[in-house]
Amino acid sequence: MSSNAYDTLKQRGFLAQVTDEDAVRDLLAHASVSFYIGYDSTATSFHAGSLVPIMAMMHLQRAGHTPVALVGGGTTMVGDPSGKTEMRQMLSEAQIRANGARLHAQLDRYLHLSEGQGIAVDNADWLLSLNYIAFLREIGVHFSVNRMLAAEAYKQRLERGLSFIEFNYQLLQAYDYLTLYRRHGCTLQMGGDDQWGNILAGVDLIRRVDGATVHAMTFPLLTTASGAKMGKSAGGAIWLDADMLSPYDFYQYWVNCDDRDVERFLKLFTFLPLDEIARLAALEGADIRAAKQALAFHATEITHGTQAAQDAQAAAQAAFGVAAAGSGGAALDGMPSTTVARERLVEGVPLTTLMAETQLVPSRGQARRLIQQGGAYVNDQRISDVNAVVGEADLTPEGILLRAGKKRYHRLLVDD
Repeated sequence: MSSNAYDTLKQRGFLAQVTDEDAVRDLLAHASVSFYIGYDSTATSFHAGSLVPIMAMMHLQRAGHTPVALVGGGTTMVGDPSGKTEMRQMLSEAQIRANGARLHAQLDRYLHLSEGQGIAVDNADWLLSLNYIAFLREIGVHFSVNRMLAAEAYKQRLERGLSFIEFNYQLLQAYDYLTLYRRHGCTLQMGGDDQWGNILAGVDLIRRVDGATVHAMTFPLLTTASGAKMGKSAGGAIWLDADMLSPYDFYQYWVNCDDRDVERFLKLFTFLPLDEIARLAALEGADIRAAKQALAFHATEITHGTQAAQDAQAAAQAAFGVAAAGSGGAALDGMPSTTVARERLVEGVPLTTLMAETQLVPSRGQARRLIQQGGAYVNDQRISDVNAVVGEADLTPEGILLRAGKKRYHRLLVDD
């Protein structure tokens, strides 16, 4: 594989659109380039879909380039209409700042910003203090309303209604690029393909205002082979925060991916060499599980660290009965668990209640349906009675193992 970071991204499936392929490849072939990606502070955590831009930043950083990780404390106050059928929920400034701090902390785990290996910025630092009239005279004058309305992000919203505050978003994002070009020498902005119009607006603004040539690159908006949005599952979002989704459940998301997604995901979400990925992708039948285990281990290691990945893998193997004899209890330590009072088990607890409490299913009603469909298990014994009660007799030395379907496990421990 070429050592050029552009070719690395292209070969691994990261690229959707680019302003000038030859120019960007040449740019990344030379001295360290400052590049940036912006993330609006709409949530307290990133999810698995966010890993595409994060992994791209890591590839460029590994090639010697400097990431500028922007959280949008200012732009989140406005709301990005891209890809949305209605206006985003407006958050308070305090919540936006709290979200941004947590997102920067997550990005630090991947990019080591606090160690001087990149730059963390918040566009609230320059957007919230803008003088609106001066901004319109200096920046707004360079934007054509006709051209903005032709952008896909705005066209999709015109029929349903586009608020004036959202219409300003493209100007603010373009101004971000101009500001980062001036402050940090950023000459490349990257983002999801739904951001193409917004990013190009920044490229054009820098050309008009400072007479400089800068570039843009976007990533494909991923869906799984089944058509699901990347980073979502039946149980909800696949969060990158271990407090919101355990490393075990994160591992399970990857190890249970569709066979058709394995090669693509190995290229995008691990740093394994392409020849090793080709070998794993060539596996067929039951052997493809080895490829999924490699994907799950390395994806979990990147996000949660080596020890968490090892624990999640051991717990998964124990749950599926492939751990060495006698090692199940220790191996299961990485599995999501809940401690229940022994008194409750003495009295007996409805299985539907426990499955809802442990979030194996969203509600007791869905637990009843799962039991009726034959998908509920206690200690690997299928339960067919919707009124079944879990009690002290179900305790094993490892606790009580609940299962929903073929893949989702939860361990009950007892508090004496």
